[in-house]
Amino acid sequence: MAVLGEPEEAKQETENSAPVTRWKIIPGWIEPWRERLAGWGKMTRFWRRRALLFLAVVGPGVITSNVDNDAGGISVYSQAGARYGYALLWSLIPMTIALYVTAEMCARMGVVTGKGLSDLIREEFGFRPTFFVIVAGLVVDMGNVAAEFAGVAASMQIFGISKYISVPIAAIAVWILVLRGTSRAVEKIFLAACVLYLSYVASAVLAKPDWLLAARDTVIPSMQFNGGYLLMLTALVGTTIAPWQFFYMQAAFVEKRVARRQYPQARADVLVGSISCMVIVFFIIVCTAATLHATGHTNIVDAGEAAQSLVPLAGKWAGLLFAFGLLNASLFAASILPLSTSHVICEGMGFEAGIDHKFNDAPIFYSLYTGMIVVGAAVILIPRAPLQKILVLSQVGNGVWLPVVLIFILLLVNRRDLMGDMVNTRTFNLVAWVTTVAMIVLTLVLVYVSIFHSSGGPGLPGS
Repeated sequence: MAVLGEPEEAKQETENSAPVTRWKIIPGWIEPWRERLAGWGKMTRFWRRRALLFLAVVGPGVITSNVDNDAGGISVYSQAGARYGYALLWSLIPMTIALYVTAEMCARMGVVTGKGLSDLIREEFGFRPTFFVIVAGLVVDMGNVAAEFAGVAASMQIFGISKYISVPIAAIAVWILVLRGTSRAVEKIFLAACVLYLSYVASAVLAKPDWLLAARDTVIPSMQFNGGYLLMLTALVGTTIAPWQFFYMQAAFVEKRVARRQYPQARADVLVGSISCMVIVFFIIVCTAATLHATGHTNIVDAGEAAQSLVPLAGKWAGLLFAFGLLNASLFAASILPLSTSHVICEGMGFEAGIDHKFNDAPIFYSLYTGMIVVGAAVILIPRAPLQKILVLSQVGNGVWLPVVLIFILLLVNRRDLMGDMVNTRTFNLVAWVTTVAMIVLTLVLVYVSIFHSSGGPGLPGS
């Protein structure tokens, strides 16, 4: 029995000593760090879960906010920096709040109701208001799509490529992207495009601005009561918040099937998108203020001219990075704007819509998308096409359409039969209505000046 027991005891002793033997091989200073990492992992488990939940939802808010920095927007931001230096940077803080407040309401409606904005307008207000929204969206966005292809042409001309080559290639690329891709794959590409906006950060750093002066003018308002300054301020606000973005964002949350329990992550997505959008605007203005404004180049027509002007002032790489950012923004917006319009029309008319549908399942949706790309690109290929007027008229169209869309949103988001306990709080309603009224006043001023004083009017893209 003793003989039989010896192997068992030896085995038991070997098992008990195995961990000790294994850790003796590793230096003693590693064990405390292993324990600290294990403790850190337990402490951060909650935040890692929150991060994973956010990453599962992130997309519509970040994409929609950043695509606002399109060709027309970059033209306005470039002019703001060139003409007024850092003086308009303070406006980015209230603009961030306005962008977040208006976008968050659409995200909330999409998550709670599971329906797109034009779908809700049709169900709650009838066909006539919906038809107006559809027609306005189609006309305005057609001008916006043409403006994006104008941005493609302007940016590629800096690289020495003719618009007759760059625009058709860009049109085919964005058409294939949406027609052949799934919503998840397309969203990943759009998020990658958001990262490419960092080229403006690099361009601003290469311009060597006065960072202390830029920081001071960001937090301390410096109002100038003259027509040019006020018009530029109006153009900045009108460019930052565009009506098409509400339709696209809400449709994107619906198509992604974001559930009500995921609303906190959807709200965080919108917040991150709003802040990142304004950060890029900050660097665009800083870049042009530090170079063009500082050297007296205050009269530029568009972002393409700004990129060309940066080369002798801030170096070749600063100009090329600025031009690359314009190309990225133009392609990005040229993909999303037709999608937004297709969603508006199909939801309003009750047709199938969404990237996850095949062409045979949603022929109207894809036909509209294709038609807008073809027409938008074709307009730019017309010899001596009035690109400046296209940019101006697209801004005017946004200004006319925006107040109507904002009022529809506020009426819908405060309906308890639709939103339940997710209607606006009193505080949020106050902020939302003040934002809406301010947007209405500013955009009507922009429309008035664009129509009656468009020649030589400062602050307008292409003016």
